[in-house]
Amino acid sequence: MSDATLAEICAVACAEAWRGSGEVLASPIGTIPTIGARLAALTFEPDLAYGDGDASQLAAPIPVGAPPDAEKVVEAWIPFGNFFDIVWSGRRHVMMGATQIDRYGNQNIACIGPWAQPKAQLLGVRGAPGNTVNHPTSYWIPVHNARVFVESVDCASGVGYDRAAKAGPTMQQYHHIHHVVSNKGVFDFETPDHAMRIRSLHPGVTVEEVQELTGFPLVVPADVPTTRRPSDEELRIIREVLDPKGLRSAEVPE
Repeated sequence: MSDATLAEICAVACAEAWRGSGEVLASPIGTIPTIGARLAALTFEPDLAYGDGDASQLAAPIPVGAPPDAEKVVEAWIPFGNFFDIVWSGRRHVMMGATQIDRYGNQNIACIGPWAQPKAQLLGVRGAPGNTVNHPTSYWIPVHNARVFVESVDCASGVGYDRAAKAGPTMQQYHHIHHVVSNKGVFDFETPDHAMRIRSLHPGVTVEEVQELTGFPLVVPADVPTTRRPSDEELRIIREVLDPKGLRSAEVPE
């Protein structure tokens, strides 16, 4: 579709991260990942479970930015304790943010600068360690630049492939960094040493451009696909059902 915006292309790229997931709990963090997860559930991944951002599992999507008292079709209730049972069972796929991410998928949301005396305090490691060693984890990064895609993270909140390998088989058993989606493309770690690879680039983005914005050498396949554009039906769902207020445009700079 020629009239698809970059935000809508990114939403579809996020949706594709859940393709083939089957009956797992999608935990998207952020506007674009939330649109993506709900779009996947409404189209090619109907068994995907998703919530309202709180403790309710929904049987029908609500628009992003809906007020707390919005009408919901609730399918199940997931109390806090039961949520960790899902995490530890591996039946979850989260898409988180990353203040920094390196070539092996180590993610930082804790601090910038040395741990003992950081330049900036961020969120803390939060649930990143448990997420990355228990179930598939993907990342959404709305602004692709060399301050985010770094040679080495200042603090490893989420565990990457090199650290998982050093920790041994127990750490590696359920460790899987699936996709990284940015405003420039989609990346994965399907390489012999699990170094970050270009999976696709969004329309109009070149390999040279994305490499210049990345603080380490990316693995470049012989044929670099272009990220697919939304179908007519996907655009209708995004614009009329999932995000009628257009909140997606605020998260992705054109």
